[in-house]
Amino acid sequence: MKSKIIILVFFSSVLMFNTKNLMAQEQAPNEIEQVNNASEKLVVVWTSGDAEVAKKMVYMYTYNAKKYGWWKNVTFIIWGPSSKLLSEDTELQDYLKKMKEEGIVLEACKACADMYGVADKLTQLGVDVKYMGTALTDYIKGEEHVITF
Repeated sequence: MKSKIIILVFFSSVLMFNTKNLMAQEQAPNEIEQVNNASEKLVVVWTSGDAEVAKKMVYMYTYNAKKYGWWKNVTFIIWGPSSKLLSEDTELQDYLKKMKEEGIVLEACKACADMYGVADKLTQLGVDVKYMGTALTDYIKGEEHVITF
């Protein structure tokens, strides 16, 4: 009797597992792709005016996250004191070029860049300088993963 119950429980479990898998497969491929793509978007907001933090953490992680496929889509936002630092530091500028070549989207806060008088310099470096309040809000409310440094 015990063996019949065990067999019944086993087959019931297998049936339930297979039913769940079939239901998951019925989900539209487009929906699955959207879910996967949503979890693959990273937005890095860099605000620090500290060059060591930029070189030893922010740039290194952002660049490698894209290069090694940790995230499919990476956006790098330059905001506040980081815009001034970037405009002055040629090592960071060279690293930024590598990030752009890797396919990282480069954006900067126009209001901040204007406050520091560096908007033109950032544009020359290939950064999309624009007002970022709404864009950042959309990133936060959207499906992107947003981290700040």
